[in-house]
Amino acid sequence: MRTDVSVRPVAPACGAEIRGVDLRRATAGAPDAGDDDLRVVRDALRRHAVVFVRDQPLDLDEQVALTARLGRVLRVPYIQHLPSHPDVIAVLKEADERRISTFGGSWHSDFSFLDEPPSFTLLHAKELPEVGGDTLWASQEAAYDALSPGMQRLLVPLRAVQTGWPHGTNGPGPNAAVSRSVVMTRNDPSADREVLHPVVRVHPDTGRRSLFVNPVYTQRFEDTTVEESRPLLQYVFDHAVRAEFTCRLRWEPDTLAIWDNRCLLHLAINDYDGSRRLLHRTTVAGERPVGADQR
Repeated sequence: MRTDVSVRPVAPACGAEIRGVDLRRATAGAPDAGDDDLRVVRDALRRHAVVFVRDQPLDLDEQVALTARLGRVLRVPYIQHLPSHPDVIAVLKEADERRISTFGGSWHSDFSFLDEPPSFTLLHAKELPEVGGDTLWASQEAAYDALSPGMQRLLVPLRAVQTGWPHGTNGPGPNAAVSRSVVMTRNDPSADREVLHPVVRVHPDTGRRSLFVNPVYTQRFEDTTVEESRPLLQYVFDHAVRAEFTCRLRWEPDTLAIWDNRCLLHLAINDYDGSRRLLHRTTVAGERPVGADQR
């Protein structure tokens, strides 16, 4: 690694801060532009799953171009995109939006209900509150590793039903407690479609096992009712976000966070009423999850 670049872990389970790279070089257009900087980021993602790259003054075109260097850009469903940049979502909460839920305010993996859920998400900070608005991530590899051998054997063959229910016919309707600044589709029957994914998936690049359920999109285990599934699912949900599996980012302007949805959950903290917070999000397409039992 170059001597002017630093990669510093921020927690034992996941997360690293990167300084000294300029990812704008990777958007220059030439096939090998910025390869050294991208190599630093890719290596850190393999080891730490989420990276915080400081001092990256990217514009929207550059963020989309950088996203494309990491894989196929995914235009995600059910959330309104920027009219000028349809691959970008503005994650926005205005200063006058008080006592409302925050976009991403529960533990989840982005769009885990898709047949091929996203691999990476990129989130770039533009405007931030003076304090608050941090984001947490939880390593699902560490969570799986910490389970007893018996619990691991129990979970490996299981598959779970995931749906986009918040956007579906049984989801919460628009109301005063939901942000007006992030416009989401509601009451869409297509979001009710049930998708089966393994409860324990294998990372396609590292071969490591991780839990792949979350309390937002995971409804129940295959061939069981919601009531029958609830006790074990709730145990897994609670276990998955134990403090020792997490890391926390205090945002700064022009910080770029990149994370691997295949082995992490994340949560945005809603503690900044009265302040404006704006970040730009892009997404990299992924692959269909493969379970530890190869299903």
